[in-house]
Amino acid sequence: MIEIKGLCKYYGDLAALVDLNLTIRAGDIFGFIGPNGAGKTTTMRILATLLEPTRGQAFIDGQDVTRHGRDVRRKVGYMPDFMGVYDDLKVFEYLEFFAAAFSIERSKRKSIVEGVLELTDLTSKKAAAVDSLSRGMQQRLGLARVLIHDPKVLILDEPASGLDPRARIEIRELLRELKRMGKTIMISSHILSELEEICDHIGIIERGHLVFSGTMEEIRRRVGVQCKVKVRVIDRAERAVELLSSLPQIKEVKLDGDHLDITFQEGHEGDGVIARTLVNGGLDVVSIEPEQVKLDTAFLQLTQGIVH
Repeated sequence: MIEIKGLCKYYGDLAALVDLNLTIRAGDIFGFIGPNGAGKTTTMRILATLLEPTRGQAFIDGQDVTRHGRDVRRKVGYMPDFMGVYDDLKVFEYLEFFAAAFSIERSKRKSIVEGVLELTDLTSKKAAAVDSLSRGMQQRLGLARVLIHDPKVLILDEPASGLDPRARIEIRELLRELKRMGKTIMISSHILSELEEICDHIGIIERGHLVFSGTMEEIRRRVGVQCKVKVRVIDRAERAVELLSSLPQIKEVKLDGDHLDITFQEGHEGDGVIARTLVNGGLDVVSIEPEQVKLDTAFLQLTQGIVH
């Protein structure tokens, strides 16, 4: 759905993007992360046809964003990190204005606006003044605006920025619903734990260079983090340590309070062998919890903390 080939953007001698290559599949949620000034917003603005690249190409649904800007804009909903609002408009009027801007027929505007209000849970605020909305409500209104013309692709730059925990949860659930509707979503955020929960793929960019692109499992393999498992048993923990330490696929077993921390040898993982070994040894297993690498940990290992 989104394909970027050799994309470069220079501001004088400053390289904002350097030979960026990236593919985002239709129906995926793609998380785009990097330090401030890494090139995330520049990439998104190029995809939204708001900025021309210095060199390279970008395609959305097979169409070049530079050569076919008008057609691309009908397929894309772009939400910047800060959404300007019209203070003298009500919520319903604000959305009707953008429906008209997208040349939606007058007879259809009301039903379309009501539909996006319902989807974004803003129906109760339809008569409220835009400038009276909370930050979280304004972010939802921003999403409602980009959905007016039913785009295939959503490009969202920091949609959860400045939101309280409840509002962030609501935005996250809305993004999941949009994915179920078949939307392809590219989202940037500094709240890495939330991207980890909703994204199919992650891209890490630093100083205009794509450092990594792939799934969380691919990130784990890239940073060389070995599979770890936390195990709890009823009594006889020392016996559990003895049994598990004898397995060739296990590198280390540590007894830590009421649980065991188990590290597998590189290339090995799985809690099936742990459960079988402990049960066959006559031990009662309370829980086996895999411990996966966190996105913030991988981010720190894959980047150098350098910004422009």
